[in-house]
Amino acid sequence: MRVAFQGETGAYSEAAALEHYGPEITPVACESFAALFAAVEQGACDAGLIPIENSLAGSIHQNYDLLLQHSLSIVGEHYLRVQHCLIALPGVKIEEITRVISHPQGLAQCGRFLSNLPEVKVAAVYDTAGSVKMVRDQGSRSTAAIASRRAAEVYGMAVLEEGIEDDPANFTRFLAVAPKPVAPGPDAKTSIVFSLQNRPGALFKALSVFALRDLDLTKIESRPLVGSPWEYLFYIDFAGSTENLTVSRALAHLGEYALMLRVLGSYPRHKPGNA
Repeated sequence: MRVAFQGETGAYSEAAALEHYGPEITPVACESFAALFAAVEQGACDAGLIPIENSLAGSIHQNYDLLLQHSLSIVGEHYLRVQHCLIALPGVKIEEITRVISHPQGLAQCGRFLSNLPEVKVAAVYDTAGSVKMVRDQGSRSTAAIASRRAAEVYGMAVLEEGIEDDPANFTRFLAVAPKPVAPGPDAKTSIVFSLQNRPGALFKALSVFALRDLDLTKIESRPLVGSPWEYLFYIDFAGSTENLTVSRALAHLGEYALMLRVLGSYPRHKPGNA
């Protein structure tokens, strides 16, 4: 099974794919999230794993937009414990570092640690593992990267500090996407996106269809509606399967208010013991 992920070998997304699908898969590195979606949609890969939110840094908005732009279904979710390391060339001491690079999310999740290095400048690059590869290839003794211990091992680099994230409860939630939906099973979650008329009480009425049926909303995200300034798309995750009658009635009720409604996927919930 070929599973697409964004980034270089050693990226957190690759680790999540291996945890979610098992070590027998073939992870396929993609330069961008757009390339990942294209690889799955065009059949080059069987599935893809995308980060959608982090417990410290928040949502990855680009991937919400890509979910709407493509016809793939969400078929699963995975929570990955993220532990960041400061990584440099072998033999380098932390006192030599004047610049730190990583993915914007990696930098955001280590803000407190970086603030204690006032003379150090930070710069965002395309990937956490990619930042380690860049430091190795450039051979710069004054530059360090923020990434995983596995990335340091993959590229033969040294870990200067470990566990530098702002809080140990640092998790990234990933979504598995594939061309066809799956049978979600009894312990399921459903993700939808919809738009509403810009009228007083419109969002309240939309959300009430879930409250009236005791459906637990686990995530709400709004994104700008392109071409309509100050109007929004609403992404919602809630507990339950579209195969459940209560859920199907809630969605039918929501359809009475929504200008557009799309089910992005109904899929098995992540089980914490599988992390």
